[in-house]
Amino acid sequence: MIARTPRLSRLRRLAPTRDEGGARRSGRRRGATPKVVALGGGQGLSASLAALRRITGDLTAVVTVADDGGSSGRLREELGVLPPGDLRKALAALCGDDDWGQTWARVIQHRFQSEGDLHGHAVGNLLIVALWEQLGDPVQALDLVGRLLGAQGRVLPMSAVPLELQALVRGHDPARPEDVDTVRGQATVALTPGEVLSVQVVPSDPPAVPEAVAAVLDADWVVLGPGSWFSSVIPHLLVPELLDALIETKARRVLSLNLAPQPGETEGFSPQRHLEVLARHAPKLALDVVLADEAAVPDRESLADAAKRFGAAVELAPVARQDGSPKHDPELLAAAYDRIFRMHGRIGPWR
Repeated sequence: MIARTPRLSRLRRLAPTRDEGGARRSGRRRGATPKVVALGGGQGLSASLAALRRITGDLTAVVTVADDGGSSGRLREELGVLPPGDLRKALAALCGDDDWGQTWARVIQHRFQSEGDLHGHAVGNLLIVALWEQLGDPVQALDLVGRLLGAQGRVLPMSAVPLELQALVRGHDPARPEDVDTVRGQATVALTPGEVLSVQVVPSDPPAVPEAVAAVLDADWVVLGPGSWFSSVIPHLLVPELLDALIETKARRVLSLNLAPQPGETEGFSPQRHLEVLARHAPKLALDVVLADEAAVPDRESLADAAKRFGAAVELAPVARQDGSPKHDPELLAAAYDRIFRMHGRIGPWR
């Protein structure tokens, strides 16, 4: 039994129960698509969602709420709200490919250009915050935005309170390359010079959104990453109830690696080092599959060894765009996820 479970036990009541044979009593019919939960933030999560919505009709995004830069940072500081930017990006990624979906995706991503206070604000950020103030319920407001957009999935914040990201960084000051400093703020951590050793969030025991915990516990598959490793992926493991759910869930877990190290926080990182960092922050977390682009893994044996520490197999697949940019191709990534869902672990009720 996991030691830290009092609140988690209460939150589990939100998840559909299972009968003695382990089957969910959630009303899902044979032939339904798998229940998938994707965790992350920013462009990495958007890439994953754009792929996953092509292969499942039961998709939930759980999004980090530590952003403190740009439009999100300004709204967070002025109004004391959760940062809406990564939530907005997730909603845009879930918009359909028809005219309605693509029009709304462009609208909510549109940023005002002016000489005044609106400069740089995204339309979607303002819409989300307006509904938060009107309804007083972040989850209900995001569900309503999703209905307006025709989003092919649900978007949830990982925590009910805005978080501050703090990192221990060696060599943050180039004049003191061996010194370790504390760097505060997601926007600063994402671009910090030096070597990020670890991250934490403030408050240190933030409340998880109950619906996010319930979604993880009831999932068939959980997808973590890709994305900014220290500022978008690992923060999910720093919310105690959410981490407990990720450890306890009966779902299969996929870790999707980035296509290249990111300037600043993961400069010079190998694929296997990403796994080593993840293990330091969540030593009890198990994985089933580690997905990586075959062209981004120079040392396959070392990656396989790192994955084994999580109990995971490595799947290599071409998932990058053909233009040479370090971005995932949604069709190729969707094909990789679909193959993993079909080939690994239990054959779910959707097959």
